[in-house]
Amino acid sequence: MFSKFKSAFLATTALAVATPVLAEEVNVYSYRQPELIKPLTDAFTEETGIEVNVAYLKKGMIERMTAEGTRSPADLVLTVDISRLSAVVEAGLTQPVESDVLKANVPSLYHDPDGEWWGLTTRARIVYASKDRVQEGEVTTYEDLADPKWKGRICTRSGTNAYNVALTSAVIHHLGEDGAKAWLEGVKDNLARKPQGNDRAQVKAIWAGECDIAIGNTYYMGKMLNDDEQKEWAESVNVVFPTFEGAGTHVNISGVAMAKHAPHPEAALKMMEFLTSPKAQEVYAKANFEYPIAPGSEADALVQSWGDFTADDVNLMTLAEKRSMALKLTEEVDFDG
Repeated sequence: MFSKFKSAFLATTALAVATPVLAEEVNVYSYRQPELIKPLTDAFTEETGIEVNVAYLKKGMIERMTAEGTRSPADLVLTVDISRLSAVVEAGLTQPVESDVLKANVPSLYHDPDGEWWGLTTRARIVYASKDRVQEGEVTTYEDLADPKWKGRICTRSGTNAYNVALTSAVIHHLGEDGAKAWLEGVKDNLARKPQGNDRAQVKAIWAGECDIAIGNTYYMGKMLNDDEQKEWAESVNVVFPTFEGAGTHVNISGVAMAKHAPHPEAALKMMEFLTSPKAQEVYAKANFEYPIAPGSEADALVQSWGDFTADDVNLMTLAEKRSMALKLTEEVDFDG
């Protein structure tokens, strides 16, 4: 039965680690490419002797796990956004995890109060600003993005992208539904072009002179600076950490959850505790240019060079609960139209 189950998993997923299987194993369904988490999975296997199989699922994870039901080989779900994390939870595909180690490693802001998901690293949703056309201090808050002075000067990806939905959820939290709708309308009026592309494409547009500021995640700066073609784009902008008035900078999270029907729950818990440890978080954060959240851990020197900021102190589950409203408002104002 076990060998048949294992064969089905191998036949239908892209694996980061192949057979032979050790005495214990953990099967991970991941929104993040296996090569980006390989340093962690290798370190975990070396430390524990537990093999890690990673299936990269860019889309369709919820549909797949739902179809698999109790036969699902997934032990852990690894995601890169609070919206995706909460969607998996809402679909009933996770189970709560109680662990003193996890509680010690993950601040309360960055895990589900019921233990359904646990954060690993964060990234800030910031403003990329042209070094040539934007003066220091011209944009300091997210509210500033709706100011008419930016008319025809902002670039962004789709308003329905998970990262922007999370940001809009934060706007709802701070400004209320009416305020968030007005904010979305103001930002839309200031767009230099129809929302398109990914976060890197917005920086390229600034470099090309199509717009002056853009909304994006911090870690893309690291990725661009380490890409021969894109380095010039990154060097054309400054990283600006806007805040909400009277609050902090919006952050999103990469996180992990235990699958509802995990066939190896004990090994899966060991991996969750390992992933949240300060040492592992620093390795993960360095590989992806993110911020580790375990007490005593530090970001990579390159990431630190972008400057300090104070993260907004809202629990991310509070924002996840506003996801549907954020999508509704985005569609009401026809943000991508």
